[in-house]
Amino acid sequence: MNKIIGVTELQRQFRAVFDEVVKHHVPYVLTRGSRPEAVLVPYEQYLKFAQADEAGVLKRFDALVARMDAVNARYSDAEVEADLQAATKTVRARKRAGETRSNGSRRR
Repeated sequence: MNKIIGVTELQRQFRAVFDEVVKHHVPYVLTRGSRPEAVLVPYEQYLKFAQADEAGVLKRFDALVARMDAVNARYSDAEVEADLQAATKTVRARKRAGETRSNGSRRR
């Protein structure tokens, strides 16, 4: 069961709250102005949260890679190469056009 404590009260009772968290595994929600701001949890619980979060990120990343593989499977290497060459040509043309404009504005 979570307990809620304001940060001012936590300052007054820190040792007792800390002991309750460590010895009895009681999480505390820390509030400031009645708004939850942080949580004080036992270290073991924190490690479980961190590992679960990492596992969730890795699972979402793997799903994204699989989705990209499925989409990219529709295109041949030749099509991808042609798209890359066209994009490179477009970017270089835009850069040249930008250089021409900036060179032209410097002469004035």
